[in-house]
Amino acid sequence: MNQFTSNPGRELLVIRPHAVEDGMTAVLAVRDRKTVVVDLSGMDSSQAQRTADFVSGGVEALDGGLHRLADHVYLFTPAGIQVTLN
Repeated sequence: MNQFTSNPGRELLVIRPHAVEDGMTAVLAVRDRKTVVVDLSGMDSSQAQRTADFVSGGVEALDGGLHRLADHVYLFTPAGIQVTLN
């Protein structure tokens, strides 16, 4: 078994949602101890904001973290994962 894939918290998932409901994939991935990059640049501004709010709320409920990487690109982490952005 590959050590990388069998170790919780060591997987990075990139999601480019097309609808607000697609944000649930990000929340469930964080719940499963995956780090998630959500790229909302393909959505119109109002849908992107709603999706960001939805995912942020779900991840916050899981005690996870949120980091803005760029306009419309966010990093969501499970609880206990430290991120340093310089």
